Amino acid sequence: QPSGESRPIIDNGKCLSCGKCIPRCPLGAINDKIEFIPMSRFLDSGIPVYAAVAPAAAGQFGRGGTMGKLRSALKSIGFADMLEVALFADMVTLKEADEFNKLVKSEDDFLITSCCCPVWVNLLVRHYGTLYERLTKTVSPMIASGRVIKTISPVCKTVFIGPCVAKKAEAKHPELKGAVDYVLTFSELAEVFRALDIDLERMPEDNKEQSSSGGRTYARTGGVSEAVRVPLERIAPGRTVEFKAIQANGVTECKELLDKIKSGSLEANFIEGMGCEGGCVGGPRTNIDTAEGRKCVEEYGSRASFTNPIDNINVRQLLKHLEDLEKEHFDRLLLR
Repeated sequence: QPSGESRPIIDNGKCLSCGKCIPRCPLGAINDKIEFIPMSRFLDSGIPVYAAVAPAAAGQFGRGGTMGKLRSALKSIGFADMLEVALFADMVTLKEADEFNKLVKSEDDFLITSCCCPVWVNLLVRHYGTLYERLTKTVSPMIASGRVIKTISPVCKTVFIGPCVAKKAEAKHPELKGAVDYVLTFSELAEVFRALDIDLERMPEDNKEQSSSGGRTYARTGGVSEAVRVPLERIAPGRTVEFKAIQANGVTECKELLDKIKSGSLEANFIEGMGCEGGCVGGPRTNIDTAEGRKCVEEYGSRASFTNPIDNINVRQLLKHLEDLEKEHFDRLLLR
């Protein structure tokens, strides 16, 4: 909004943390805080540092820069290991399917997702408060990854790597902080690799099959809806209320969708919103354009051994590993 000094100022009460203003500022006066330097001091401290990498990473570091090679590169600079956030998206998917089944009982009921997009959540909180109670109670895959990693390895640091500036604010949210210690963007990590002369395509493969196709395609618009549909059909095959999903991407389209909900003119009951056009593949800190990012994510998803989260044996093994936790404690790992 304009100020009395003929220069724009940021109204933090309305800001969605989407990061779109950063490249558009003609003076380059807006920037997000880079967290690599404070994070890097832990890489040789003896404290294990785990990288949780967003599924939108597919293709972001070169066509030959696979997840296995990215894992090798991160280990080479001091990370203990790399985990795919898509694995935790699989866990979140099962939780959302269960939540939908319990909450959407009539034709008038609906559930708002996507928990994975902080811009969408901020839009609801700051501009559509009356709809906020309809938002899923499930945390984002990023927060789920940090909480689960720290449950298994309490003395560690967690670093989320993704395309999103808003994730930096999400990690520091009073209700969510502590799960993820640092957030790096794809563009920041690319600069680190250049500075260290790391060519991802020349790194050795260190493959670990962790996630399903459904978890991997969270990175583009419609991915969450598609992922939730199959588990819902499996856990509640006799549902009388049909699963009817609709998606919006980009802030303008998201607002239009939420306005339709408020007016009562929307017939869908599973509402998916992504703050960036195209979804996470269109984030402000990507290294490739949105169309190429979507193509790479689709290919990444098609190579998964598991089609859907409910069939992912890694999710079952992870849940078994956590079975000694009290149910209430485990539920809190995945809930806001």
